[in-house]
Amino acid sequence: MVKSNLPDPESAPLIVIKPSKGWQSVDWKEIYRYKDLLYFLTVRGIKAKYAQSVLGVGWAVVQPLMTTVVFTVVFGKFAGVTSDGVPYAVFSLTAMVPWNYFSTTLNESAGSLIANANMISKVYFPRLVLPLSSVLSRLLDFVIASCLLAGFLIYFQITPTIYILALPLLIVILLLASLGIGMILAAMAVQYRDVKHASGFLVQLLMYAAPVVYPASRVPENILFWYSLNPMVGVIEGFRSALLNTNPMPWNLILEGGIVAIALFVFGTFYFRRMERIFADVA
Repeated sequence: MVKSNLPDPESAPLIVIKPSKGWQSVDWKEIYRYKDLLYFLTVRGIKAKYAQSVLGVGWAVVQPLMTTVVFTVVFGKFAGVTSDGVPYAVFSLTAMVPWNYFSTTLNESAGSLIANANMISKVYFPRLVLPLSSVLSRLLDFVIASCLLAGFLIYFQITPTIYILALPLLIVILLLASLGIGMILAAMAVQYRDVKHASGFLVQLLMYAAPVVYPASRVPENILFWYSLNPMVGVIEGFRSALLNTNPMPWNLILEGGIVAIALFVFGTFYFRRMERIFADVA
């Protein structure tokens, strides 16, 4: 008779699996344990965007470049929008670099759960990995667009200020805002499918609520506080101050927008966790 090494069923601990209820925080240790899956999904997102395309990663240069050309002609030449004393082309591109990253991640995060519905319903993994991979996969576009911006600075002979050291802080605020809103949209899109379509329209409206085509100095003082609650206001104006030396570093805008970005990130994680228990049933 072969002796079994299996534990006695009667002495084995009883484990009861229950769905999460209420508002719960994200288990970041669990996210770390699934870091390989996060890496795979991030790489897959990069490859999927540029697979079988003629220009490949060149689209990360073409998109902001062509947008800058259009904005320069329409707003810089025809509309005569001021650019704080620097050429409008570099003024516009400096805003487009963080804005393109923000808008792209929102659109892709909104559809990240629906696009991976089969994966969600068949195997367990932290669902937060999906919108997180959407945010991380677009960092390559951000880096390439930043290199294009560096070329513009060299061409126009513009020297960044010492506040270039604040760029990591601005990028952190950008990431927090992108992931926070992305998690909210992703969770809502599972239950309300029109959220994915509405997110594109929302992003277009938000662009004009941020100083992308105009400077924040044109905003009336009496509404500047409410205007600065948009996290992208402090990020964009901070980029311009650090790289173009257009105005003093807008620490007040950065502080107010940073607080909102943190609040969006915290609320987004709790809301995502609350809705997570219905993803497999609805997706």
